[in-house]
Amino acid sequence: MANNPSQLLPSELIDRCIGSRIWVIMKGDKELVGILKGFDVYVNMVLEDVTEYEITAEGKRVTKLDQILLNGNNIAILVPGGPPEDAE
Repeated sequence: MANNPSQLLPSELIDRCIGSRIWVIMKGDKELVGILKGFDVYVNMVLEDVTEYEITAEGKRVTKLDQILLNGNNIAILVPGGPPEDAE
C-alpha cells in the first residue's frame, strides 16, 4: 500500500514534501512558493526561501521572504514540487 502513491493519505504526502519546494495557493488572491520546513495536524506550515505572489488591482506583486508561518485555515491547494516553469 505504501508504494502506490494513489493510496497515500494527504498528511503522508505533505510529510514527504518536507525539505522540498511546494506551491501553496491561498484562499483569496495570494500564492506562495517555498521550501516546506514543517507542518502540524491543522496544516499550519512553515516555509523558507519564500516568494509570495499577490494579485492586486495594479497587477501582480511579488515579495521575497526568508520565512513565513501559514495558517492552515487559509490554504486552498498544495502543489508539491512548486509551480510550473512558465508560471514564475
